[in-house]
Amino acid sequence: MEFKDYYDTLGVKPEASEAEIKAAYRKLARKYHPDKNKDAGAEEKFKAINEANEVLRDAEKRRAYDQVRAGGYRGGEQFRPPPGWGQGQGQGFDFGDAGNGDFSDFFESLFGGRAAGGPRGAPRAQRGGDVQAQVQIDLQTAFDGGRTRLALHDGSGNERVLEVKIPAGIQPGQVIRLSGQGHPGRNGGPSGDLLLEVGIRDDARFRLDGHNVVHVLPITPWEAALGASVPVPTLAGTVDLRIPAGSQSGRKLRLKGRGMPGKHPGDQLVELSIRTPQAEGEAQREAYEALQKAFSGYNPRH
Repeated sequence: MEFKDYYDTLGVKPEASEAEIKAAYRKLARKYHPDKNKDAGAEEKFKAINEANEVLRDAEKRRAYDQVRAGGYRGGEQFRPPPGWGQGQGQGFDFGDAGNGDFSDFFESLFGGRAAGGPRGAPRAQRGGDVQAQVQIDLQTAFDGGRTRLALHDGSGNERVLEVKIPAGIQPGQVIRLSGQGHPGRNGGPSGDLLLEVGIRDDARFRLDGHNVVHVLPITPWEAALGASVPVPTLAGTVDLRIPAGSQSGRKLRLKGRGMPGKHPGDQLVELSIRTPQAEGEAQREAYEALQKAFSGYNPRH
């Protein structure tokens, strides 16, 4: 059988941290998931990615694998388990389902309880594989947090509705893990987990900028010139904001702590946008003409 270089499969270095391995796995799993990638070979690539993650994400299996890899094996080389491996070193591991199909012979020779070329032992309980999915929530839900019901669709067109706890202040790209909602286990093993990657839908009033929230506030020319106190919407409700006299379009005012909640709450940035009303009627036109005379020396293009 061929030796599997799991680090090469995930595109990480042997000294990669747990976080680096997790990030690499998520990126590749999204790219090659059979529900999204119909290219030839994508399904086999997806199985290999899951198998590599099954080993490298688990500290005990990773240590055992590294001991074997330290013997100088490289991916694609012929491999036989070290003498005596099946009598102890490779036994007793809890491993999951690779997603769509069995693990490779290489994996089973190390962790599945049978030596290379030997007979398969009694079926072991196998943990089901994890399932990845993406969900979209609105910005208000991301701000408030709490429990919400989400409809998820699998690749077969089936729908299931789950109640999910959303942490207040969750950011796009963060993952929520639902234990036991993944692929079912085999031979009495536990089910895998469901990993929900969160996306946040565009909002008509606010734009998310990290933990900060940006709101464009329309104001009148006289509010900008003379200053004013105006109501401003925030995700926690409306507040009054003081507009300094002499403000210009594009100026940003900060509402501290009014952004996304968290250990270090974000702010709300209020971007001013001066809106000029149309002159309707003779009186309003005369008012603009008077303004023109009063500021006859002003040229914004200079």
